[in-house]
Amino acid sequence: MPDLPQHHEAKLQSLERLAQRMDRAFRIPGIGLRVGWDSIAGLVPGIGDALALAPAGYILYSGYQLGASTGTLARMAANTGIDAVIGSVPLVGDLFDVAWKSNTRNTELLRRDLEDSASRGEPLPKRLGRRAFSKLTAPREFGRSLSYARSRTGPEQQQPVIRQHPLNRFLDP
Repeated sequence: MPDLPQHHEAKLQSLERLAQRMDRAFRIPGIGLRVGWDSIAGLVPGIGDALALAPAGYILYSGYQLGASTGTLARMAANTGIDAVIGSVPLVGDLFDVAWKSNTRNTELLRRDLEDSASRGEPLPKRLGRRAFSKLTAPREFGRSLSYARSRTGPEQQQPVIRQHPLNRFLDP
């Protein structure tokens, strides 16, 4: 994880705490599902959904102030819009709010975007070293899995053996 400037890190942590309160503040006993003030406010028709938009708008505006890319801001706005539109449907929207957790999604998007932009000035080996190990080895693993699948063919799926004549003529088995 690249080092973010101190003021960006402090603001991100503040936004993540706000998102945690809005999306995951309480645990429902028995099922362990986490809900937040966004879901609870959404139980009040109309006013609750409008009140829940204020923190989401604050997170989006803070992303703009921190210098998030246009694509990230668009995705954050889409998450907030989906939450607002579907969340306004009574009962179904409240269940959707519990599952969608748009504020948490938006802070994760914002952190990823700021970390990516902070790492752009670093040398290539350092950036590659930060990638997940599976991303670096995925093509090799994919090739191994294909060769493993080929070697695991059953007797009914085995290809007939085609022998080649030394003069490039094919011989039937």
